[in-house]
Amino acid sequence: MPKQSAGILMYRKGDTGIEVFLVHPGGPFWAKKDLGAWSVPKGELTIGEDPLEAAKREFTEETGCTAEGNFLALTPVKQKGGKMVYAWAVQGNCDQESIQSNTFIMEWPPRSGKKQEFPEIDRAEWFPLDKAREKILKSQVNLLDDLYSWLKKN
Repeated sequence: MPKQSAGILMYRKGDTGIEVFLVHPGGPFWAKKDLGAWSVPKGELTIGEDPLEAAKREFTEETGCTAEGNFLALTPVKQKGGKMVYAWAVQGNCDQESIQSNTFIMEWPPRSGKKQEFPEIDRAEWFPLDKAREKILKSQVNLLDDLYSWLKKN
């Protein structure tokens, strides 16, 4: 069975229209990547875990913010490697300057035998939808489109 993740696409109505909150992955692999590297805050589901509750937990773990309100289920997307991402949109506001992410440990540099700790998320930012389409992983663009379609109808 392919891995599954759950996440939150937070949005707000800003000066430039609708803005979405995206995060940039931490660690050395992503350090110099920008366009096509950002993501909704998300994380893996454990067996039997409620996907929406996992999405809320992961949002808090990766940003230090909480997501509350009326959650809109977005159409799931498949990432490279077959991982399914389930996401919910919710209106809110998270201070990008004060995010607090959990960390992970990996061997770095490779084959050095040295372990280093890195934040799962090294930064977060609010983007207008058009800019978010450039920043977000290609496999997650449909989440933005799904949110936009829903907002146009409501």
